[in-house]
Amino acid sequence: MWDELRPIGRHADSGGYRRYAWTGADADCRAWFRGQAESRGLAYEVDRNGNQWAWLGDPLAGDAVVTGSHLDSVPDGGAFDGPLGVVSSFAALDELRARGAALTRPLAITNFGDEEGARFGLACVGSRLAAGQLTKEKAYELRDADGVSLPQAMEAAGYDPGSIGADPERLSRIGAFVELHVEQGRALDLSGDRVGIASAIWPHGRWRFDFHGEANHAGTTRLVDRRDPMLTYAETVLAARREAALAGAVATFGKISVEPNGVNAIPSLVRGWLDSRAADQATLDTVVTAVEKAAREHADRDGIDLNVVRESFTPVVEFEHALRDELNRLLGGSVPVLGTGAGHDAGILSASVPTAMLFVRNPTGVSHSPREFAAEDDCVAGVLALADVLEGLACR
Repeated sequence: MWDELRPIGRHADSGGYRRYAWTGADADCRAWFRGQAESRGLAYEVDRNGNQWAWLGDPLAGDAVVTGSHLDSVPDGGAFDGPLGVVSSFAALDELRARGAALTRPLAITNFGDEEGARFGLACVGSRLAAGQLTKEKAYELRDADGVSLPQAMEAAGYDPGSIGADPERLSRIGAFVELHVEQGRALDLSGDRVGIASAIWPHGRWRFDFHGEANHAGTTRLVDRRDPMLTYAETVLAARREAALAGAVATFGKISVEPNGVNAIPSLVRGWLDSRAADQATLDTVVTAVEKAAREHADRDGIDLNVVRESFTPVVEFEHALRDELNRLLGGSVPVLGTGAGHDAGILSASVPTAMLFVRNPTGVSHSPREFAAEDDCVAGVLALADVLEGLACR
C-alpha cells in the first residue's frame, strides 16, 4: 500500500507532496482508497461532503467503530501526515481478519477531504462540513489562489457540491472514531515509546493580516516618502516570535501574498497569515492580542492601513476521557498520553462523536516537510496497536 501511494502527488524537485483538494493528485489518492476498499470486499461510498467511507458491516446499524485520517497534504508536505492513518487502518483490518476476530459492531475506514486546507485556506473542510462547523454558504465563499471556488473545484473533479453541509444522521451512527497519526513532535522519541495516546489538541487558529500601503518606484522614492507595508509586516513577524516565546506558545507567519509583487516596486499590499497555538485559550488570546497590538502600532508609525480577519479557529479539544482510558486499557495500561498542537479531523468530530487518537513515533519530530519520517517497525507497532483497539471496541 505504501509503495502504491508513494509516487502520487510527489514533486520531483522538492521531494515533498502536493496533494491538494480536488486536484488530479487528490483524485488519484481517492481512486487508491476506493481500490483498497473494493479489494477487501468493503462497501464503498462517498458522503455528501466528498468524504470517502469503506464499510465492514451494516452502515445503517449504528454504534459503528470508525478509523482513518486523510490523504491530502500541505505544500511540499511529508509522506506520513494523514496517509499513515489511512494505510494503517486498512492494515489493521487485515490484521483483525488474520486473527479471526468476530465483529459485533460495524467497522468503517474513512478518508476525510481537504484536511490540510492547503488549497482553500481552511483546514478540515470535509469534517467541518459534516459536523456543521462550516456552513454551505461559507464553504461556497472559499476560493483558492487562482480564484476558483470550492464548488467549482468539486464540480471539475466530478462531484456535486449542491448537497454539501451538516450530516448529523451519518455522525449519529458512529459510536467511536479513532484516528492514528504520525506524531508531530518528539515526545515519543524522547520517552522511547513507539505508540502514544492523545490527551488533547491545543486551541489554535489562523488570522489574516492585510497591510495596505502605497505602490511606488523602488529606485526613485525617498525612504521618508514611502508607505511600505512590507516593513510593517516584517515588524509583525518579529512580534509574533517574541510574544509566543514570552507566553510559551507558538506563532508563525508561514504564508504571504504581495501586490504588485515586483522586484523594483514598493508593495501596495502585503497579506500575511498568522497561525498561532497554545496549551490553553487564555494564553492563545494573549499572544494573538499582543501580535495585533504590535502590528497596529507599527502600522500607525508607517502610515499603513491594517485589517485583521480571523479565518478559522478551533477551541481546545479534550478527547473523551472514557474512550481515552479504554484505549490505554486495551493497550496494556502504560501507554504515554500526549497533548498536541496540531489540529486533526478527530478534533473536529469530537463535538459530535466520541473520538480518540493514537500517535506513532517520529524520530526527527519533523512534520509538514519531506523530512517527515516514521520507521517501519514503529509503523507496524502502530498497526498492531490500532488493531488491538479496534478489536476491543468492535468485537466486545
